[in-house]
Amino acid sequence: MEEKYSISLETIVREFKFKEVYLPEDAEKISVSTTEIDRPGLALSGFFDIFDSDRIQLIGNAEHRYLGNLAPEERQKHIMAFVEKKPVAVIMTAGHIPIPEFIDACRAYKVPLLASAAPTTDLMAAMFAYLAVSLAPRVTIHGVLVEVYGEGILLLGDSGIGKSETAIELVKRGHRLIADDAVEIKRVSAKSLVGSAPDILKHYVELRGIGVVDVSRIFGMGAVKDTEKIDFVVKLENWVEGKMYDRIGLDEEHEDILGISLPAITVPVKPGRNLAVIIEIAAMNDRQKKMGYNAAQEFNRRVMELTGMKF
Repeated sequence: MEEKYSISLETIVREFKFKEVYLPEDAEKISVSTTEIDRPGLALSGFFDIFDSDRIQLIGNAEHRYLGNLAPEERQKHIMAFVEKKPVAVIMTAGHIPIPEFIDACRAYKVPLLASAAPTTDLMAAMFAYLAVSLAPRVTIHGVLVEVYGEGILLLGDSGIGKSETAIELVKRGHRLIADDAVEIKRVSAKSLVGSAPDILKHYVELRGIGVVDVSRIFGMGAVKDTEKIDFVVKLENWVEGKMYDRIGLDEEHEDILGISLPAITVPVKPGRNLAVIIEIAAMNDRQKKMGYNAAQEFNRRVMELTGMKF
């Protein structure tokens, strides 16, 4: 069963600078555990068959207009029925001032009531993106994450294979380090993985024989980045004599991480191979494939045209 994560409401309030209209005494203990956010138009009208109290509720222009058209007694009845369900938090958006009935109901049922000047749609999109990252399924992998020509490259391999040294060489060549040794990976959507370094390891690289190096201090802040989408996996392994390695590039390899299949290659390591240059070429080749050009397939097509042979 997939582990669920949560984030404190207090953290969300700080992130979006919400005005605190009313917060219960134990607000710091309130947790948000879903990325879903609701516009409770139907709930305010009395339909609760699929109401989820774990979701943050946004009260925007439409909800305000609906409540404003109700008679005072009817409005109070609908608001009390809605707040009685104890949603995790209610946020008044678009600069609307919470009406007294809402404040009284939230106090009665100890439901956090917040306010924001941001338009409802913009706020919902921003909060969804923030919660998608904060609550994403995650895993920590032994590896190195670098950005090369805009591609997030995850380097995997046994300890001592040369991942950190390769990362330093890439940084020297103008690329950026995201994480060394431990890469925290989050699945932020059905197709996207984002990697970062644990706070204690951020911007540091361990080089055997030298020790821990602060990359941002030596190479400048432009040499590091806090997070990066993972586009490609490079698996480093010691060269094995007699083993058949892919020389054309037609064989497609993938690495599954958190249920998402990423394109991958296996690069054999032996003295004299410049891994940084190889990874640069791999990054550019992957970008070409995304733009619709596959060099291996084009080469195979030419060979077939000239000789009738097929690799």
